[in-house]
Amino acid sequence: MRDTHAMMGGEMTDHEGRGHEWVADCRLRAATDLFTHTWDPVVLAALRAGPRRRRELRAAIGGISDKVLTDTLRRLLAGGLVGRHAHAEAPPRVEYRLTVLGQSLVEGPMVALGRWAVDHGDELLAAQENAARRTTDP
Repeated sequence: MRDTHAMMGGEMTDHEGRGHEWVADCRLRAATDLFTHTWDPVVLAALRAGPRRRRELRAAIGGISDKVLTDTLRRLLAGGLVGRHAHAEAPPRVEYRLTVLGQSLVEGPMVALGRWAVDHGDELLAAQENAARRTTDP
């Protein structure tokens, strides 16, 4: 088991032993926030293949505006998940790549979520459709 760590207010908790205490954990909120922005995981997945320039990212993703891509890259850069490398040449060339932290997210939880979506996506969509029908049927 992991060592305990200090929580907000000085409370100690052991994540492996008492998962219900994750609710107050700022680290869990920070990690789940990575998936609250629709395009964050999409851009991370697009960078899984290796470094890409902006136009290559837009082409690989499709349907993302330049403004949204800019905002997403800024958020991912600030979170330490993506790195930016400006090549010293004319015209300037900038590439974005996953950092070690970003790679660990993509290769770990995102791969697991992808597997889960493949295994259970139809069930999830069917449940959502049934719920939508119940709310629109008198």
